[in-house]
Amino acid sequence: MTRYNAPFEIHVHGDVPLREDVEFAQIQDALKPLWQYAGGKSLAAAAESAYEDEPGIRFDAQAHVLQLCWTVPGDEDFRQVVEEACMGLNEIAAAGAPLEISFYDTEFDEEEEGNADGEARDDFMMCFVGPTPAAIMQVQRDLLVQDVVHVMERHFDASELGEVVASIDTLFTQRFESLVSSMNLGRPPRGHGGSGHGGGRKPRHLH
Repeated sequence: MTRYNAPFEIHVHGDVPLREDVEFAQIQDALKPLWQYAGGKSLAAAAESAYEDEPGIRFDAQAHVLQLCWTVPGDEDFRQVVEEACMGLNEIAAAGAPLEISFYDTEFDEEEEGNADGEARDDFMMCFVGPTPAAIMQVQRDLLVQDVVHVMERHFDASELGEVVASIDTLFTQRFESLVSSMNLGRPPRGHGGSGHGGGRKPRHLH
C-alpha cells in the first residue's frame, strides 16, 4: 500500500555484485521486502524511484551487478524491511558490499523560519551484504580504514598512518577469530578498498 503523508523519504544506494548463476527471479525474491513495502506486486512494478532522475533498482546482467539508487516514502519500520532484504541478498551476492540508507525528514523545511523542532529528523544507516560473514567484515574493515585515514590525513601524512591501519586490522582479526571458534569462515579481512560515507544532512540526490 502506498504511504501517504509518510514522515520520511528513504533512499537506498549501493551496488551489489551477484553470482554469475543468479537469475532475475532470485533477485525478485531477495528484494521482495522492498517492493512489497513500496506497494508493488513485483520487483518490476516497484523498481522505479520516487524521483525521475534516479535510476531506481536495476540489474546489470552483463556485469552481474544489482544497482540501487531508489527512493521510497516510509517510516522507521523500513529498518526491519531493509534488514530482511539484506538477508535475501546474502544468498545471491558474489562479494561483500555496503548499502547506504538515508532517511530524509519530509516535514522539515530548511528555509522555513521558526521551524518547530529546529532540526531535521534525518538519519543514516549502513547495511552490509555478502556471501559469508568474512566477506561482510572485509567491506566493513575497508570502509573504516578509508574513513579513519581520511580524517587523520588532515593532520598527518599518509605514510605515518601505517600503525593506525595495522591496529584496525588487529581489531578485525580478533573479531574474525572469535567467529572462527564456532564456524568455518574464509580468510580474515585485509587490504584497502571500499567507498567513503559521511553524516549530516545531505542533498537528496548527492551521491
